[in-house]
Formats: sequence, C-alpha cells, structure tokens
Amino acid sequence: MNQEYIQPNDWSILEEGFDTDKVKSSESLFSIGNGAMGQRANFEETYTGKTFQGSYIAGVYYPDKTRVGWWKNGYPEYFAKVLNAPNWIGINVQINDENLDLHTCKEVSKFKRELNMQEGWLSRSFEAVLQNGIKIKVETKRFLSLELDEIGAINYAVTPINADAKITFSPYLDASITNEDTNWDDQFWDVLQVTQNNQQSFVEARTMKTHFYTCTFMESRLFVDGNEIVINGNTSKTEKTATCTYSQEVTQNQTYAIHKFGGYVVDRNHKKETLVAAAKESLDKAVSFGFDALLEMQKQSWAKIWETSDITIHGDVKAQQGIRFNIFQLNQTYLGTDASLNIGPKGFTGEKYGGSTYWDTEAYCIPFYMATKDQSVARTLLEYRYNHLEKAIENAEKLGFKNGAALYPMVTMNGEECHNEWEITFEEIHRNGAIAFAIYNYHRFTNDYSYIPEKGLEVLIGIARFWHQRATFSSDKNKYVILGVTGPNEYENNINNNFYTNYIAKWCIAYALENIATVHKDHVSDYIRIKEKVSFTDDELASWKELADNMYFPYSEKHNIYLQQDGFLDKELITVKDLNKSERPINQKWSWDRILRSPYIKQADTLQGFYMFEDQFSTEELERHFDFYEPFTVHESSLSPCVHSIQAAKLDRMEQAYEFYLRTSRLDLDDYNHEVEEGLHITSMAGTWMSIVEGFGGMRVLNNTLSFAPKIPKQWQSYSFKVNFRNQVITVNVSQNGANFELEGTKELSIIVNGNALEVSPNKLITV
Repeated sequence: MNQEYIQPNDWSILEEGFDTDKVKSSESLFSIGNGAMGQRANFEETYTGKTFQGSYIAGVYYPDKTRVGWWKNGYPEYFAKVLNAPNWIGINVQINDENLDLHTCKEVSKFKRELNMQEGWLSRSFEAVLQNGIKIKVETKRFLSLELDEIGAINYAVTPINADAKITFSPYLDASITNEDTNWDDQFWDVLQVTQNNQQSFVEARTMKTHFYTCTFMESRLFVDGNEIVINGNTSKTEKTATCTYSQEVTQNQTYAIHKFGGYVVDRNHKKETLVAAAKESLDKAVSFGFDALLEMQKQSWAKIWETSDITIHGDVKAQQGIRFNIFQLNQTYLGTDASLNIGPKGFTGEKYGGSTYWDTEAYCIPFYMATKDQSVARTLLEYRYNHLEKAIENAEKLGFKNGAALYPMVTMNGEECHNEWEITFEEIHRNGAIAFAIYNYHRFTNDYSYIPEKGLEVLIGIARFWHQRATFSSDKNKYVILGVTGPNEYENNINNNFYTNYIAKWCIAYALENIATVHKDHVSDYIRIKEKVSFTDDELASWKELADNMYFPYSEKHNIYLQQDGFLDKELITVKDLNKSERPINQKWSWDRILRSPYIKQADTLQGFYMFEDQFSTEELERHFDFYEPFTVHESSLSPCVHSIQAAKLDRMEQAYEFYLRTSRLDLDDYNHEVEEGLHITSMAGTWMSIVEGFGGMRVLNNTLSFAPKIPKQWQSYSFKVNFRNQVITVNVSQNGANFELEGTKELSIIVNGNALEVSPNKLITV
C-alpha cells in the first residue's frame, strides 16, 4: 500500500496531524534547497524520536574508501559521499526550563506542515502540552534564499496559551554531525575553530582528505508580538558547537519569536583564510534586509522560475501537485549558475547514491533545463563533462584502454569513477552513449553548433575510441559484438550484446564521424587544433566505420523484435501480471541470483533505445517492441515510468500513458518504492516533465523545426506548458477541444502540429 497522507493541493505539499512513523518520510518530502545548499525538513527544536538529520553543501564531498569483499583490478579507490554538513538550523526551545520535544510532549495537536512551492518556503505549526502542563502554540517558517544563496532564514514563534511562561531560545551551530551513509564510520569533518563575536557565531571546519574549508554561521534577532527587542544573549561554545541563549518572560497569549539567519560559506567560492569575514558579510547583509524582506525576495525569485517552467493541469489536483513538486525539486537542486556542479540523484534530500553525477543528467535532465531556462544552462551541463574528459580517459586507462579512449564514470564528483559494484562500474558502459547523445540533443534543440568544434568533438572522439576498443569481432557471426555488459536493465548483469548498448555504440561512432567531417569542412582551425591534440588518422576513422556498419543486434524472427540481449528468450517468460503481488518489489523480496535469471526488467532497456532514437524506427516497430517488453517490466527504477508514458502516448494508449505519468510524478509523494525516507528521486523528476511535454504534448524537433502532436488524458480538462526554443518562448495549451499556441517575442516561429506546418506570430493565439 502506498502512503497517501500528503493532502492534494495545486501549489503546496501539505501534511496534517503528527505521526512519529511519518517523520523521516516528511523530512524528505518537505526538503528545501537553493542550488548551493539544501536540507531535509528536520525540526529546528530538539526531537528525540526517529529522525534522519541532513544538511548538505553543493560540491562538498568525502572520498569514503571502497568497501568490498574481494578487490578487483580497476576498482575505484573510493565511493564519494555527499557530506552531512554542520547543522545551523537548530534552536533549543525551553518553556519554564523544560525542553520542547514533540516526542515527549503530553499532547500534540493541530500539527500542520506546508511546503509552499509557488513561493519557496517551508512552514510548520502545532499546539503542544509539555510535561509541566504549559500549553503552547508554535509557528515556524524557513527558506533558503535563492538571491543570497549562502543564506537561510528561520522565523520561529512561540505563544503560551494557558499561562504566563519564561521562554528560552537557544539557537546553536553543531559540527559534531555524522553521516547516515558511511562505509567505515570515518570521521568526515575536522573542526578547526569555533568563534563568537557579540551575537554572531562561526564554526570553521574542513573535510578530511578532500580538504574543503567551510564556515557555518548564525545570528539572531528577537521579537515580542512583532516588535523587535534587544536581548544580549549568553554565548557559550565547545570544541564543535556554538550557542546563544535568549530568555524572555512572556504573558499568556503573547508571542515570542526569533529570526535566525544562518548558512555556509565555502572555499569553492572564497579564499579559505577569509571565510569568517565572508560569513560576517553574508550575515550583515541578511540581517540588514531582515526576514520579511528576504522572504519577499524569495517569492520574486520563485515567481521568475515558475514564469518559464510551470506546467498547469486543470481537473486533476494530484497530477498538478505531482508535476509542480517535480519541477520545484529540480530547481531547488540545480540552477545552472556553477559549471562545477551537477544534479545528484537525491539532490539535497538524502545521502544514498553518494550525491554524485550519473548518466541521468544527460539522458533526462538536460531536456528539462534546455527548454525551461536559457540554453546556456544546458551548455554548462555539457561543459561539465568536457572539463572531465581527461579523467574519463584516465578511467578507461585503468581498465586497459589506450590511445585516448574515454570512459565516463557511472558515478562521479570530479570526473573520477567512484562507483564500486563491478557489474555496474565495469559493465554499465552505455552511460558513455548518454554523454554523446546529450551533445546531439543540445545541437538539435538549440541549433547552437559552436559547442561541438570548441569542445564537444574531443568528447565524441574519446567515446568513439572507447567503443571501437570495447567491441570484439566475432568470426562466428561475422559481426562486431559487445560482451560482458549490463544494460539500463540492471536486473541482467554480465550479458552479451545488450541491444541498447550495441545500438548506442554504433550511433556514437557514426555521430563522431559525421561531426569530424562537418568540423573539417566548416571549422578548419578547430579541426587542425583538435587533430593535433588527439591525433587521429584516416585509417583509424575507417576502422570505426567498419565497426559501426557491421554491429550485431540479436533478433527474434519468431517475435519480429530485437532481443534485449543474447539468450533473452531462454528465460522463463512469465509476465509481471502473473507474478504474485506479495513478491513485489522483487528487489526487496527475491535473491539477486533469482532476479538475474528472471525475465523481469527494472527499467526501459530496449525501449530506451526506441525512445532516444525513435526517428530510426517506425511506429509499428515501436508497438511490437512495447507490447513484448512492457509486460515484463517491473518499473523498479525511478527512470522507467516516464519513458513508458511517452511511448504509450505516442501509441495512443492514453490510459496507460496517464497511469505511468501518475507513477512518475507521484513516485515520492505516494512512496511507490517504499524508500522515500532515504531521500527523493531528483533526476527522474525531469522524466516527469518529459512525460507531459514529449508524451502528451508530443514535442519533438523534426527537420530542424519544433513539432507537436498534442493529446490529453480523459482525466484532465486542460494542461499547458512553455518551451524556450532557440530563445523564443512558446506556450502550448491543450484542452479536450483542441490546442492553442502562443508566442512571446518579436519574430514569427515556424512549427509543425500533427504533421502540418504553421506560422505562429508573437502574441497571436493560434488554435488547432
């Protein structure tokens, strides 16, 4: 049974009623971030119940030594861990000297939590009776500023309801934190210095091994009934903590509030010896604005984001809430302002997967950022991989590849491979193809070719060299084969001739050759520079072409389909609908041996190829493959439902497309995988956007022209989205009666709708 305690709402994530069993799930679902830092929705006050404390700083990680039973040559030395950073949100609250702790209160009522996605803030309110009999009302609001991205702000207000009371706020910084996710229980932080200056506190700390220097800081202001009061708090510190204490006698129904400002400065952005000065500057700026003005700036920042990225759905609140939650979390995780950052699968919501970069960015996230922001954001994501090309070549060398062959990592923080399950690290090599596909996808969408001669071609050559060396010529088949791989379907390891892997390898080589020819013809100076740098020969290029032209693909004449891999038909082909529900999810109920021998598919595999290269297959071919493979797919990867939703919509199977859409959009809200307390599935959220825009909206780029084939689920009255296509923003509005297209700007745009060419003029509605 999926969780269903989140209240349906167009713009907010709402929880009503306090349930200790849901605390950790809510800490994930109500997480906040601003691209530079993020945090789980932990309570500010003491909580002694089960909780997963988590505050994270973008780009700060620890190389936790790999832990395996049997070391294999080529294993990465470490698995990069996103680090739980020093905690700045904490405020110990005492009522007549008794700690406020929802786990030990006599009674908690009127508990309500709201994550307002439209304006970018988190609030909580409740009434509680403490053991000493005092009844209080608490209201909190906090946010991480998009405008001043080193700053977070908290407004924490307490009102005694049944008596006068002494209320004490003790805001603190705490660097004695540990990771939930650690291989060896290492100490990750070295606390260097704790200093306090008047009411400001600073904790300087450095990560072990990676030596990121950080300063966590705080300053507070106090208010009674909205009027600021001056209290010189008592300051105290230990080796790892700093606390300020502010007590106030408050009469019944009077409200005592603290505005706490805090956050992080990091030596990624400042000189390490000036961190305290930088923190002081950030604090001074935040305090001078004050909580209310900062909140107003936050609302304006989010309004600007929603202006281009919002998707509206009328007639289906759960679907509307789902897509906005996904868009909100993507923007909290990555805003494209720092080329050294990327989109971690859990973002700032948890520690699983190491918080690192996966192929998800290229396959799923780039389309979202490309169409909802300025194209420079997508280009920044491409440059991230170019900047790691030397490391990708090193990664390949460790596995025995030569001559500049590049293998991009399955998981990385800095370009080095840091994933250590052999069947994925060594075998899930299709990730290399996603890097190349993103370059193609960017050029196709933006028409900006400049990236390829400047940087992208070197990446394509390194990837082509890898595929050329990784394939083997089979004299038995008289074809080139690729052995010992894991495809996107991780429920099959060490198999031969995975269709998707072989297809993307062939495509990568052909695409590299095509671009070498184009750069040679149209960008001569770049061609000369690149050829001197990576020194390829005509013979080498000819051998690539020979391989691409003669790649082997397993095929079943009986079913008239490409096989997912050699031997797929040898499996016991029992479909998912005939699988006992009590055995699902199989990744939690079955042994790994049993999963590997089964026909069950974790996520789109062969169909991933049909999604990415759909222009190379007919609709009839797609239908045959969809009908064969989807019944074996358990969708136990967060990346699976979105691809199937897009393909079901293309095949006019709108009920199925809608079900897949709901599953991808509410994967975390409804906790389909029963693991939301570990954090959210951030990168798959971009797939939700694709489900609507590419699935229901049918958006493609065909023959260099933006194309739509709009459809609408029967559950919806209408939906709309915007696409920034080559610096022209077009709004698409689809209802049960037809579709409208409206263009912002000053020049016309040619589009295709249901196969027919149309001219859209600025600010003129066109109805189809």
